[in-house]
Amino acid sequence: MSTMNVFLPDSLKSFVDEQVIQGGYSSSSEYIRELIRQDQERTRLRSLLLQGAASPFSGPADEAYFHRLRDRIRQRASE
Repeated sequence: MSTMNVFLPDSLKSFVDEQVIQGGYSSSSEYIRELIRQDQERTRLRSLLLQGAASPFSGPADEAYFHRLRDRIRQRASE
């Protein structure tokens, strides 16, 4: 594991300390790692949304669409 030093103004340091206590984190490092993981996930989801928006239109998202989608999910879950 690598080490990274981050310099924060007192107000941000206090905020991080409060979040560690309130969020049940064992350290400020654990809190920062969680923030980074959340940002990675947000970036991944944004990319997926943009890919979807750029994809060709395949029809309306009506009741039949969601029924087919649920069937596909159930089928994959049973595999």
